[in-house]
Amino acid sequence: MPFATAKDGTRIFYKDWGSGQPVVFSHGWPLTADAWDAQMKLMADNGFRAIAHDRRGGGRSDQPWGGNDLDTYADDLAAVIEAEDLHDVILVGHSTGGGEVTRYMGRHGTGRVAKAVLVGAIPPLMLKTDANPEGLPIEVFDQIREGVETDRSQFYQELSASFYGANRDGSTVTQGTRDEFWLWSMTVGIKGAYDCVKAFSETDTTEDLKKIDVPTLIVHGDDDQIVPKIAAGDKSSKLVKDCIYKVYPGAPHGLAMVPKFAEIFNKDLLEFARS
Repeated sequence: MPFATAKDGTRIFYKDWGSGQPVVFSHGWPLTADAWDAQMKLMADNGFRAIAHDRRGGGRSDQPWGGNDLDTYADDLAAVIEAEDLHDVILVGHSTGGGEVTRYMGRHGTGRVAKAVLVGAIPPLMLKTDANPEGLPIEVFDQIREGVETDRSQFYQELSASFYGANRDGSTVTQGTRDEFWLWSMTVGIKGAYDCVKAFSETDTTEDLKKIDVPTLIVHGDDDQIVPKIAAGDKSSKLVKDCIYKVYPGAPHGLAMVPKFAEIFNKDLLEFARS
């Protein structure tokens, strides 16, 4: 299996499918690269090279004690990109992964980047503050930490409902999809999962968004129960200079893994990559 080595020696696993212009995917919390399998196959089937890594602390990557912060995640992404000497990259990030690719561009520049896609992404800031009243109160994130620390297996089972919108009337989300979420989440070590809550909720990426100078597609569901559109997509779309902003009516946070919305997203992703 391929691994990239981070600055602190942590091994970052990644999968690498197909050939052509590289599309590098960053997954959400608390998942793994496998959450992008459908989109990776789509892109590889259509002449692109699809690459996705497991964030440090989970999946097949190492589980170090430290480094569970957005700066280090961005550096780990850089390690993967540099290990394969990738150029003309299309970066795709969901949720925390959207924060990761945003911080990557803010921290490492866009010299290797052709385009970016942010899906239900955390930027610019999830936490409610005086300057960010649309964010979520700290108590929400404290409850997530408590769930991870006390009984994360049950917590992840319950979280899958709001993640995919399975708690909405008329939902067609299958138990298999929810089981898959639980399975991926349970491969993430408790330390990495716990620390990442602070990383995705309290990191302000406003200045990183302003530095993005490549075409960017921002996608958000208007029924996202995890990362509210009003605090994320709505604000990010006003900070990124050259962006297309698409709001999917009724779509949940994990829209790329729910067939009804994945079909729309896959079409938009492929169209944007080819444009």
